[in-house]
Amino acid sequence: MPIYEPGRRVAIIAGVRTPFAKAGTTLRALSAIELGKIAVSELVHRTDLDPKLLDLLVFGTVLPNVVAPNIAREIALMPLLPKGVDAFSVSRACASANQAITDAADQIALGHADIAIAGGAESLSNVPILHSRGFSDALVAASKAKTLGQRVQAFSKIRGKDFIPITPAIAEPTTGETMGQSAEKMAKINGITREAQDELAYRSHKNAAAGTADGRLTAEIVPVAVPPKYADAMTTDNGVRSDTTLEALAALKPVFDKRYGSVTAGNASPLTDGAAAVLLMREDVAKAQGYRPKAFIRGYAYAALDPGEQLLQAPVLAAPMALKRAGLTLRDMDLIEMHEAFAAQVLSNLAGLESPYWAERAGFSAPVGTVDRDKLNVLGGSVSIGHPFGATGARITTTLVNELARRGGQFGLMTVCAAGGLGFSMVVERA
Repeated sequence: MPIYEPGRRVAIIAGVRTPFAKAGTTLRALSAIELGKIAVSELVHRTDLDPKLLDLLVFGTVLPNVVAPNIAREIALMPLLPKGVDAFSVSRACASANQAITDAADQIALGHADIAIAGGAESLSNVPILHSRGFSDALVAASKAKTLGQRVQAFSKIRGKDFIPITPAIAEPTTGETMGQSAEKMAKINGITREAQDELAYRSHKNAAAGTADGRLTAEIVPVAVPPKYADAMTTDNGVRSDTTLEALAALKPVFDKRYGSVTAGNASPLTDGAAAVLLMREDVAKAQGYRPKAFIRGYAYAALDPGEQLLQAPVLAAPMALKRAGLTLRDMDLIEMHEAFAAQVLSNLAGLESPYWAERAGFSAPVGTVDRDKLNVLGGSVSIGHPFGATGARITTTLVNELARRGGQFGLMTVCAAGGLGFSMVVERA
């Protein structure tokens, strides 16, 4: 049965996002905090929300600004919102925005908040770069020095290697494997062919291009004035290739296993900048305020597995539990949104949902079932649209509830894989 009581269900009112831009391109001059402010401000204005009614803002990010690590509070302190809005940040790798949404929903269900905004942002154009330990130690020692001689002595200990900066890697600290290497491993373990990966990527671009052309995707997007001149505005995602072909995708060389691999830049999600946010309310509060919800949260679940195994396979463990908590089955789902970190990961997840082995691993006697491809990622996915780590979960939520409403469907399922061997799944019900 649903996890929230009737009348006190958590309603998804609306969602909005910035365009998603490949890192180092159009939005490179904007920080994650600035991108988050743009998304939240637009959400407040589009929904005509009285800022005084907002109780809580929860935001996710994966690579926080070391000077301002609580991105949620920095966003909440924009002039539009009252200074008394509570705010906290979360991080669950690629499912960070999902964590923000479920945390906010739980606070509403507990009666600790009536209205909340949740989402996430990421600027992979502005990755924090760290000094080496030797250089950092010298700086600290110099800052504590009381004389010029002591400062000189502190810096005299620096060696050439200490000037080499440390940049964050998209790799598992426990295994040393990058996500791309993990995707390659999953492709080999699960027998996922290069052709199948390219076909999924091709479909992602075609669906996203169609959704952009007919306005379904652009309806979610707030145009962003592009610095430094602000003369032009970015209005669409710049990773979607309407002109791509299977032949063009097949011509790309493997990136992570150059000799035997199948994961390419074409069938993997690109590093991306962007932000997304959704407005949540308790059902009776939404009704009293005159809002018509898009959907209700019916059930959700998180799961984890050994990162050294199949890093991005945990959604297969989360999905059956989310469906069970919602009191539904895969057959009841009208649409499915699955985060596309890599085409190999999506295809591995789909196979896992059909597998008795993975069903048993999740504690169930029968598999979730076979996903109808005509219901899957009907407006494209992260391979084409892009993947700002902290924002993707809110983008997927917005797309799913909007498309359910357009099609007159009742139930939707989403899954998100995340670094660390983590997985998420949520069921929504159209209001």
